[in-house]
Amino acid sequence: MNKSTITIDVQMDENKLPDNISWHASDTTIQKDQQAKAFMLSFWDSAEKAALRIDLWTKTMMIDEMTDFYYQTLMTMADTYGRATKNDEMVGEMKKFAKEFYKKCKERQL
Repeated sequence: MNKSTITIDVQMDENKLPDNISWHASDTTIQKDQQAKAFMLSFWDSAEKAALRIDLWTKTMMIDEMTDFYYQTLMTMADTYGRATKNDEMVGEMKKFAKEFYKKCKERQL
């Protein structure tokens, strides 16, 4: 059986706010750590029927970057949901919401 390890390192400032986020996957040809300004990690606890999450972002993450990050995450979550359930109607609804979210956020940023 193959095994892959993903390591996420978060450097914090004196107030325990993320300064730097880097990650690395064991089964990749990329040798150096990859930098990120934010990440979302979710696990499904089937015994508790609950989502367990870690959401972190650095102090340098700008609002427009967060908007793009959420929009892209919502769109890919819709795609994942579609592959898992084949429920095209709900995928369309999720993507419609994501597009409206993005549009409204961008309007407010201007």
